[in-house]
Amino acid sequence: MNEWIDAGAAAERLGVKPATLYAYVSRGVLRRRRADDGRRSLFSLAEVEQLARRGRPRNPQPELVIESRVTTLGVDRPYYRGIDALELARTATFESVAEWLWTGEPARAVEWAHDPEGVRAAIAAQRALPDGLLPIDRLQVSTTVLGATDSLRYQLDAASVAATGRRLIAGLVDSLPPLDRTHGELGVARRLWERLCPAPPTPALLAALQSALVLLADHELAASTLAARVAASAKADPYAVVLTGLGVLGGPLHGGASYDAERLLAEVGGPGRAARVIADRIRRGERIPGYGHSVYKNGDARGALLMDLVEAAVPGHERLEAARALTAEVRRRRLPEPNIDFALACLTAVSGMIPGAGEAIFAVARTAGWLAHAMEEYGKGTLLRLRASSR
Repeated sequence: MNEWIDAGAAAERLGVKPATLYAYVSRGVLRRRRADDGRRSLFSLAEVEQLARRGRPRNPQPELVIESRVTTLGVDRPYYRGIDALELARTATFESVAEWLWTGEPARAVEWAHDPEGVRAAIAAQRALPDGLLPIDRLQVSTTVLGATDSLRYQLDAASVAATGRRLIAGLVDSLPPLDRTHGELGVARRLWERLCPAPPTPALLAALQSALVLLADHELAASTLAARVAASAKADPYAVVLTGLGVLGGPLHGGASYDAERLLAEVGGPGRAARVIADRIRRGERIPGYGHSVYKNGDARGALLMDLVEAAVPGHERLEAARALTAEVRRRRLPEPNIDFALACLTAVSGMIPGAGEAIFAVARTAGWLAHAMEEYGKGTLLRLRASSR
């Protein structure tokens, strides 16, 4: 029977830092499983010993490894400070998960309210923007304005950054143009729905949106998070950190993939066109948005959970029929499995949300993760600087 050891013992045997172990896992060098307590990572002793005898693996693609306790990536899902993100998506609110990412402690009853002066300024700034602008572009403008009006933006201790995060996320949501107005104290998910959909939500669809926010709150060192950490290492304030993340997030290989998946679903329309649309994209040498993942080679469990919630909320919806036909055609061609970007596009489509809503959900959610990583960098006090190679 194979023996399993914890990360500390494996790192000591190999003479590497714990973060390097997870880099080995992502590259397929080592296997990892969760301990029964659900918090610790365990590594095969036989594989560790074999790697120790063989020496550290050579990697033709240099890999930056940054120590972080915020999120680790499993075989098909992330773990937020040791807790399965899928379990949190089933049981927790976005606000409580953000607090967990920031503090590593159970969430306290804290009000998530925007700064009235900042939101008024952000709304005024958006009046001059062109009609039909995607929400992600409005969020970038709001981040700049909210930061400019916050006199506490340069307080970089952990408690102050968490307070800034609450004001910032609330301000980002509340500065978007409202499409559906409900009075009373509402959580982030419900307030965001009001800005992205003209019709009120059913309880099941609102629960799906809440879960989407949780599932997207962080994903270790994704491209936008790495950029945000570099900004934070230079002591950029939290608003600048988030603005950096937003600039990267909109790329079609990152958060912008959900917008491309939205357009794919719209192009298909009904299930009868799925095969033709996929065939045309392959003929043109284009990727299929919403399918495949650079980390989860055998399927993205986040996307599977979100699709389950969407299908349970609106069984038999015509847009889901088109989505199923797309996935069936992709599988027939032995292409990668659907990911969370595709599930997010399905959620926005069946809900009747505005174009680009998926990107906005992604951005609001990931703001929590960017700030959690920024806190780590603020605490280190060293500048992240990569070196170039002339080869």
